Amino acid sequence: MSKSLLKYKNYDVHSITTSYAEQINANIATWVMQVAMGGKIVCVALYKIDYTISLVRQSKILNINLLAKEQTNLIPKLGRKSGLDSNKFKNLKYELDERGCPFLLESIGYLQCKVLHSTDAGDHELFVCEVLKQVVLNPDKEVMTNNYLRERGLVRG
Repeated sequence: MSKSLLKYKNYDVHSITTSYAEQINANIATWVMQVAMGGKIVCVALYKIDYTISLVRQSKILNINLLAKEQTNLIPKLGRKSGLDSNKFKNLKYELDERGCPFLLESIGYLQCKVLHSTDAGDHELFVCEVLKQVVLNPDKEVMTNNYLRERGLVRG
């Protein structure tokens, strides 16, 4: 039997960073897409059991950090641990934007976003966000993709 059709898609890999009441967190997300012309609106799918989603629901802010190939060390650090149990930002190069929301300095760049609304999507929740600004930090780096991670045995499927 062949793999499912959606396994053929090669998604870019991102870290979603957020803050609420002086708490910050980050996770790994591949399901991010532009949903309006000109890059003004994006949609982000967040896994319902993650700590990140609870902070996003409360603060209504997030940054979408486009990860570079050399940031594969972030997959286990940000994607396989909970921010409730560990400080994901320890030894991580980041700054806070004017809203107090972190962004990753070694990423290719980030989208600063404000949540407009969300909707249920099974085990995920979709957040439709207005892009407040787009910042390119490291234009010469290559984008990390799901296929890149799969080839290195860092993700299943």
